[in-house]
Amino acid sequence: MAYRDLREFINQLEKEGELQRIGAEVDWDLELSHISKLNDEKGGPALLFENVKGYSTPVFCSALATPKRLAVALDLPRDLSVMGVAREWMHRTMKDKIPPVEVATGPCKENIDRGDKVDLLKFPIPKYYEKDGGRYIGTTHCIISRSPETGWVNLGTHRMQVLDKNHAGIWMIPGKHIQLHLKEYEKLGKPMPVAVAIGVDPTIFLCASAPFPPGESEYDYIGALRGLPVETVRGETVDLPIPATAEVVLEGEVDPVELRNEGPYGEYSGYYQATFPKPFLKVKCVTYRNNPIHWGCTTGKPITDIHILQALNRTALLWTDLEKMGIPGIQGVYCPPETGGYFTAIVSIKQLYAGHARQVGTAVISCPSGAYSTKLVVVVDDDVDPSNLSQVWWAIGMKLQPDRGVDILKRGFSSHIDPSLPIEEKDTTSRMILDATTPFEWKQEKKPTLITLSEDVVERVKKRWGEFFPSKTF
Repeated sequence: MAYRDLREFINQLEKEGELQRIGAEVDWDLELSHISKLNDEKGGPALLFENVKGYSTPVFCSALATPKRLAVALDLPRDLSVMGVAREWMHRTMKDKIPPVEVATGPCKENIDRGDKVDLLKFPIPKYYEKDGGRYIGTTHCIISRSPETGWVNLGTHRMQVLDKNHAGIWMIPGKHIQLHLKEYEKLGKPMPVAVAIGVDPTIFLCASAPFPPGESEYDYIGALRGLPVETVRGETVDLPIPATAEVVLEGEVDPVELRNEGPYGEYSGYYQATFPKPFLKVKCVTYRNNPIHWGCTTGKPITDIHILQALNRTALLWTDLEKMGIPGIQGVYCPPETGGYFTAIVSIKQLYAGHARQVGTAVISCPSGAYSTKLVVVVDDDVDPSNLSQVWWAIGMKLQPDRGVDILKRGFSSHIDPSLPIEEKDTTSRMILDATTPFEWKQEKKPTLITLSEDVVERVKKRWGEFFPSKTF
């Protein structure tokens, strides 16, 4: 089932017992975010805050903090793991893409504020952490921009801080697609038109926050995941395709040269990211639905919903890239939420030739989705589930021989969020590949023999389980 908007997704979560409505008054200043963060740590439900202090419209949080809710978002079997959901994502997006369809109007245009009527703080924007530089309107959103050279439309998720009633800072990390677009406008000496859609259906956000290849529009992949095209409308003041059912849409422009201080912000690394000058959006128009829902998310130390969803989309795209490269034997791919969905990738392979494991390790850091920020790649045999970190540690401890299985490479494409890098050295990172496999070329008698249970005995024991444990079934 493709959700037409965020509201349908919320209704489905409620039907499945995955939503908690909170009617008690909650302060947008830290209290709301702290409730959400503690709820995430307990594996709690999605939250809809219906009584935010000083506001009459709600805030939605903790939306995708469990694998089950990821499965609900993509209408998949509810018992799938993050890796299982990622596998289905790969299969769907390897098929034909489905481009968006433009419609005349949509719910996002039920209300229109222009010029002096624009006031970003008319919406219940949370302040998430004590040392944040302000209130962050952009945490779970998509920013829409277009290349003036090629016409390529990009959807991205980059944090946005409210600077005042009609300006919001955007952190455009060097090399990110929106920053590439801004550089093109800088060459032209023109401001860049931008639209920001807040409160979109979950598939749109999942794709906007994913590292798709440059030159390809996320809208086409969203259509493939949903099985239906996204309906878009043209902006009131910008010529950009905007999700027709978004809750709130900001329209404006970004000057390529003019900067304002943004931050600090409690990032998904678990640390604050420092204040420094960044581009900002001059908001000229805001369109919004009646009683709009603000969708936000806590970041901070793992694991919250941002870490779970980043683990999903990074895993799915990395798996897809490896399949497209034609590398055989890939059994599983996993980018753990414990490391934010970034920085670490684990790949399980069925070895087919000598050097296979190293080929996989180097492919991970060379393909489009793995090149950015990956510092650690672990390659394991097919007897290891890469999403089971206990098994991964077993493989590292039992199969890794450091002088044979460790490679370190320098000057990779880094994440500026990486707290292991000092401020003046954020542009590049070193990388480590751990080959935790048994060497393919070893003769069979030299290879260690894996302990396994006898299948016939296992079946016999299962049938008699009630004799051994009367109160439990297997």
